[in-house]
Amino acid sequence: MSQDFAYRCTLVGAGPGDPELLTLKAVKAIASATLLLVDDLVNDAVLAHASPTARIVHVGKRGGCQSTPQAFIDKLMINAVHAGERVVRLKGGDPFIFGRGGEEVEHLRQAGIDVEVVNGITSGLAGLSSLGAPLTHREHAHGVVFVTGHAKPGDSGTDWPQLAATAAQAKLTLVIYMGVSSLEHIGEGLLSGLPAQTPVAVVQNASLPTQREALTTLGELVHTVQREQLASPSIIVVGDVVQGARAWAAQPQRSQKLA
Repeated sequence: MSQDFAYRCTLVGAGPGDPELLTLKAVKAIASATLLLVDDLVNDAVLAHASPTARIVHVGKRGGCQSTPQAFIDKLMINAVHAGERVVRLKGGDPFIFGRGGEEVEHLRQAGIDVEVVNGITSGLAGLSSLGAPLTHREHAHGVVFVTGHAKPGDSGTDWPQLAATAAQAKLTLVIYMGVSSLEHIGEGLLSGLPAQTPVAVVQNASLPTQREALTTLGELVHTVQREQLASPSIIVVGDVVQGARAWAAQPQRSQKLA
């Protein structure tokens, strides 16, 4: 560890929701904290591992809802660490997969604070795994792309037609986070480069008792999500690996392998 840093903060991934999916290292970090700054999607059951004397501050950040400003969170972390607190920034999923962990690390380091990151299981993996399907497969998917469906204000966002063409050519699974609110735009773009019969899984509240899911095709994606009233937080998995889901073959119209 660099000797230039006098203080430390720990960014901890709380996983997709099920508290049993926490790593041992995450549990130890949570237990040692005097201050926990907790994101909105973190399951309250995770906080059972915190010290009874720890202060717990909820700094909600959820798409489509009022959020704590990022600048305020950064300032809160820095001030607390400089005051001698053992700070844990507890984030849903993994801090470095669409959790703005990279931005927080940059701000902390600029303030002379060293950062330890404890990875967590991301919902994009947990969601499809809960259906019994993999993200990669030697025959069906040579790789996986994690992509956000929520563009930064002022950013044009993902080029969905180009991504679809690349996924088709390279046999990639697409895992889309925060895509429900822009589903029509995303679906239209993907259909320009992928067949309408491409398998898709949508998983809401992955790993929680409230989990809901739907198996469909790219051509029927928007209709299926609307019919099933699936909402955020959901992940959308696009690719032939979805055929590995336990329930896929049980659906008569999909009992045969898709071309």
